[in-house]
Amino acid sequence: MSVETAPRRRRLEPDARRGQILACAVRLFGERPYADVSTTDIAREAGVARGLVNHYFGAKKGLYLEVVRVMVTIPEVAVERLPKGDLRTRVDASVTWFLDVVSRHSTSWLAAVTARGMGGDADVERVLAEAEEVAADRMLVAVGLAGQAAHHEELRGMVRAYCGLATSTAREWLQRGALTRAQVHLLLTTTLLTIVEQVIPQVIADDGPTGRRCIPPRT
Repeated sequence: MSVETAPRRRRLEPDARRGQILACAVRLFGERPYADVSTTDIAREAGVARGLVNHYFGAKKGLYLEVVRVMVTIPEVAVERLPKGDLRTRVDASVTWFLDVVSRHSTSWLAAVTARGMGGDADVERVLAEAEEVAADRMLVAVGLAGQAAHHEELRGMVRAYCGLATSTAREWLQRGALTRAQVHLLLTTTLLTIVEQVIPQVIADDGPTGRRCIPPRT
């Protein structure tokens, strides 16, 4: 979810050039609706020929989908760099990382999560759904629950729900101004800790001795 703009008009390696184009696209799609941004605009901003944009990303929609993906997907490195402390330390660091990223790229992130100008598009919905699944798996790693195989799908569902809350709460801060960053941080850390320390143990305790939920027989 973090893209930095590279210096323009320099000879760059392919990966660096691609990253430069993507960074410019992130900024432009954050500033304007999808229909108001062209690949010519992006090429001009990046200081490259339009054909190079097409070479790396295909048509404009392919580039837009990559912008949405990079804005909403939690990178693996973010989890790897979390501190090795106790649960509260890791939860605090996770929420801090999230708030740092969405505030640094606020207009681009908001445009991505709302898919401005592309509402209902199946490809955008697919990218957003894939990001939810990645977030669920990486959040379980972050809070030390990735090994709960017997409850994996239930826990992923809870984490997906939490991620939805995180997105909505961040919008209340960045888009509506209804909450401060400190309030958002408190809400998200407290909620995640409650899920991990109280809700999930109860889910596990509700299972029978064979590790399967006890379901009353039909009458």
